[in-house]
Amino acid sequence: MSMSLKKCACAIWGFAEATLFFILPDVLLSYFALDKKIKMFSLTIWALTGAIIGGVVMYSWGMFSPEAGWNWVESVPAINTDMMNTVVHQLKDLGAVSIIMGPFQGLPYKVYAVQAAYADIGIIEFLLMSVVARLFRFLLIAYIARGVSVLLMTNPRMTKRGVTIIWLIAWVTVYVFYFYHFPS
Repeated sequence: MSMSLKKCACAIWGFAEATLFFILPDVLLSYFALDKKIKMFSLTIWALTGAIIGGVVMYSWGMFSPEAGWNWVESVPAINTDMMNTVVHQLKDLGAVSIIMGPFQGLPYKVYAVQAAYADIGIIEFLLMSVVARLFRFLLIAYIARGVSVLLMTNPRMTKRGVTIIWLIAWVTVYVFYFYHFPS
């Protein structure tokens, strides 16, 4: 796959996950990170760009039709009323800073995005917090994956296929745990 297609895939995945898709762009970014020749920062910026555009779409949806936005986001797998209400309280108590805390709590960005306008968080503040929250996590996961793959590949018996299988098992494990912990 060419670098242009990888950038496009990252942007589309970032947008999709920020709206109604439920698999993180981190999955794709960490897969690309298995190849140490790939420039991860560039791909991360493309994923961030897609995510921010998706965040603006969700922010706008929450501003113009908060009930419909809430209902659609709540219908996404692993998002439920308790999670939506948790974000309501965080936005009320902490404001836009709570957007940065979301990734550390397993709370999807789209839940914050669709509720931010209703919580009287302005679009500029929302965008600034979004960039910080998304970029930090995207870079963290991509470079952890890069580091782990480089470390694994120092073993002469470890192949690219073996590293890819470990990557797949890791993400399946993450999502099994996540869907168990956050049922719809």
